[in-house]
Amino acid sequence: MDEPVEFELVAASLRADAGDLRVFVEALATKLEQSFPGRCRVQRAGLLGKGDVRQISVGVGDSRYELVNDDGAVSARHSSVVRGITLKNEELGLDEWIDALAAQVVAEAGRSERDRLALEKLLSG
Repeated sequence: MDEPVEFELVAASLRADAGDLRVFVEALATKLEQSFPGRCRVQRAGLLGKGDVRQISVGVGDSRYELVNDDGAVSARHSSVVRGITLKNEELGLDEWIDALAAQVVAEAGRSERDRLALEKLLSG
């Protein structure tokens, strides 16, 4: 598969449930947790973390992507991180965040076997 096609597939996969924001955030959390174990953290509301997703944070390459769900109001952020230090923090719109994350996942998949497998898992799940 070439890179533009992979990017479109990843972006479409991440947007799959965007019509219903609550379902979208839950599905996105599940996809990212399964695709990036150890690099994705999901915080949930409620007792013992069994409630709705409140925050998703995933590290890909030198970037961290965070999505915060505040009772239906979603905010998205991209951070550049070098050796554990955040150098740049920027707020993004949801579509822009999805596109940036998809592009980063595709780029990293070309560099490492671990990220290539994560991409395959993301597209199949």
